[in-house]
Amino acid sequence: MTCVTAENGWQNSRVEQTSVRETVSRLWETEVVPSLSELVRIPALSQAFDADWAANGHLAAAVGHVRGWIAGRGLPGAKLDVVSIDGRSPVLLVDVPASPGAEDRGTVLLYGHLDKQPPVGGWSEGLGPWKPVVRGEKLFGRGSADDGYAGYAATTALEAVHAAGGQHARAVVLLETGEESGSPDLPAYLEHLSARLGEVSLVICLDSGGNDYERLWLTSSLRGLVQVHATVRVLESAQHSGLASGVVPSSFRVLRQLLDRIEDAETGQLKLAELNVEIPANRLEETRASAAVAPGAMRSAFPLADGMHPVSDDELELMLNNSWRPTLSVIGGAGFPEPANAGNVLRESTTLALSFRLPPTADSAAALNAVEKALTTGVPYGAHVELSGVEHAGGWNAPDAAPWLAAVLDKVSTEVFGAPWRSVGLGGSIPFMGLLAEKYPQAQFLVTGALGPDSNAHVPDEWLHLGQARRVSETVAHTLDAHARG
Repeated sequence: MTCVTAENGWQNSRVEQTSVRETVSRLWETEVVPSLSELVRIPALSQAFDADWAANGHLAAAVGHVRGWIAGRGLPGAKLDVVSIDGRSPVLLVDVPASPGAEDRGTVLLYGHLDKQPPVGGWSEGLGPWKPVVRGEKLFGRGSADDGYAGYAATTALEAVHAAGGQHARAVVLLETGEESGSPDLPAYLEHLSARLGEVSLVICLDSGGNDYERLWLTSSLRGLVQVHATVRVLESAQHSGLASGVVPSSFRVLRQLLDRIEDAETGQLKLAELNVEIPANRLEETRASAAVAPGAMRSAFPLADGMHPVSDDELELMLNNSWRPTLSVIGGAGFPEPANAGNVLRESTTLALSFRLPPTADSAAALNAVEKALTTGVPYGAHVELSGVEHAGGWNAPDAAPWLAAVLDKVSTEVFGAPWRSVGLGGSIPFMGLLAEKYPQAQFLVTGALGPDSNAHVPDEWLHLGQARRVSETVAHTLDAHARG
């Protein structure tokens, strides 16, 4: 392969693209799908959802399975290491030396994760979280798209570079097992592995996606997060509601009042200044372009109940809400009996799990402090408030693409996807990206992936678009070669 530059184009691109595509397609069909299907069968819940993860061994089993597959690929000079710090979930590190004759371009860090969200009930007939099913271009099963395929895609791309006679800089594939828990162990691992990683000049993250499967989508920003479990207690023990109501306030009503300090219940807008930022002009412009190229993508992305409509009919506003504006979701609760078992009782306490998504450039520590203050200061009726399960993580805003990266993306869009690439802010969080941006401020970032708006990550019927995964693998191969040649 030859470096793409704005001046000379992509020399011999047809022959080389054919070679890369043939290698990627063959490997996905014969090697990747069978092994990835077996990975789906492993119930490798992230540590936040499996308190006994170490004893249960599912995370270790997932790491061992993928390690075995990569070890069998025969990447020249590759060294595989399962890194484990006491009390922390393991990391798989695959260190592949630079191609012979390649200049020293630093380290390419290719990131993914092997831990999974809980299975969640309600899977369609014939499907299940730990049951891999291939239907056409869809591979169903928990962790197929989020993000089990990433290590396979990265390895396949490296193989394709070698098969096409291309080059790549030193490449390190890092697969963690705590991303779905907010990556609590990654700062320790980054510190622990700092000397081994060296100077990272390019980060490729495959834990993302876009608004359709027609083009290459780059993630230009990721939201940060704050999570809190808030408990309001009004009684030492529950009481007959007929006797206590009107005398003792409902714990739920007190908690609702506290939430009203943070969120406008009518609009969903968050009121705390620390949770809001001014949207950068370049991100506003790119969002307009993305909304224009995939009209209706946000409005039609989710299975709304019959008669429901999204919070706005304006596609641009929906995309900005999902990428650069803070939101609050109540994701869990405790203290409530099932309706069928609910007696006339004024409950002693209510707990709600609160998930805040923050704009990419918001200070997550300051945001958490503001939320804690709003929930615990001047509590109505002197009710007791307890906060637990507290965590926060910063977001990420991508640096401008270097000329070599912009050029290869333009060519990949034409040769691989047949449509211009677009960038968009992602509503979710990948804490590792913010950590890497702080540690390697000069690095370039390629954050992309095979997830689409209907891939069902975190919910029933998760599925991976195999065609998009192959195209993403091709993209990584060409990016590796362009980076190596500068």
